[in-house]
Amino acid sequence: MERRTFLRGAVIGSSAAAFGGTLMHGAAYAAPAQPGAGPYGSLGSADANGIMLPAGFTSRVIARSGQNVGSTTYKWHSAPDGGACFADGTGWIYVSNSEISSTGGASAVKFNSSGSITSAYRILSNTNRNCAGGATPWNTWLSAEEVSLGYVYETDPWGVNAAVRRSAMGRFNHEAAAADPVRKVIYLTEDDSSGCFYRFVPTTWGNLSTGTLQVLKAGTATSGSFTWANVPDPDGSPTVTRSQVSGAKKFNGGEGCHYANDTVWFTTKGDNRVWQLNVATNTYELAYDDSLVPSGTAPLTGVDNVTGSSFGDLYIAEDGGNMEICVITPDDVVAPFLRITGQSSSEITGPAFSPAGNRLYFSSQRGTSGSSSGGITYEVTGPFRT
Repeated sequence: MERRTFLRGAVIGSSAAAFGGTLMHGAAYAAPAQPGAGPYGSLGSADANGIMLPAGFTSRVIARSGQNVGSTTYKWHSAPDGGACFADGTGWIYVSNSEISSTGGASAVKFNSSGSITSAYRILSNTNRNCAGGATPWNTWLSAEEVSLGYVYETDPWGVNAAVRRSAMGRFNHEAAAADPVRKVIYLTEDDSSGCFYRFVPTTWGNLSTGTLQVLKAGTATSGSFTWANVPDPDGSPTVTRSQVSGAKKFNGGEGCHYANDTVWFTTKGDNRVWQLNVATNTYELAYDDSLVPSGTAPLTGVDNVTGSSFGDLYIAEDGGNMEICVITPDDVVAPFLRITGQSSSEITGPAFSPAGNRLYFSSQRGTSGSSSGGITYEVTGPFRT
């Protein structure tokens, strides 16, 4: 169910007459999320790992850049970024990108049913500034390069099959990817101040070797309807993809992207917004905008990576801000879920839930040192809403 369907019905039913019907003219039917009490209560004091959490939640360090992961001999990569979890029999795997120039790539950590680390290994090597990405329904990880004319690489979380470059998905300053199994497309964000929002339509669902890259077209308003147009030259040379289609809507620094139930949410860091696309009706609106929150009260700034829980809550990581992961609930309340202390020169990356939904993984990209070689990857366990 769409996150605000109920609220919209209530607003239209009770207020349309009072507003002279203006709610029906392309404006959002419910206001973007506003600060309020979070579903887990207030944050407690920082724990031994420097993380402030609600009551009932605990944290542990999974990996540190340059150090062996658990009892394995695999050294964790620098600048850990986007991530995702994959079911593995009775256990699971967490994959993480490395946002390092020329040697970035991605790594994986495997857990058994009790959450103990059993192995860690490389799944992608010698690629350039692998920032975000996304999981596919066929259990691969799309690792994207955040550079001009960057590529998307399809990788194997188990590390058995070699990674494959998916050139047909376009060359641009890639960020996140989100798979839509209903429409059989992959949505893609672009990290540029005048970036676009794309979708890739594979020729055959489950095979990303060929297909059509399309860009979202819409007006300049913050809500309305949209269409898709083919990008003539996905290779992006000599004309970059964002400049090839007249009327392509510009977004200020696309970052995280998440799909669920006919809805896509994605963030733009340049204006601290979370956008919501209803891909069943081809309409869009704002789910959050810190400039629409009363001055000085915005809990979420520096919006970046995003993931969702099975309950319908969105979890959005901050690049800077108060070093928080904030939650936006289905009833449009935004509140801090956790805060990392003592790491103001870092950013939070790679939030992803374990298959059971009771463990949340994420990284502090530069840790306490403020350097890419000081990254720390964490796990938080607790009574998440599922």
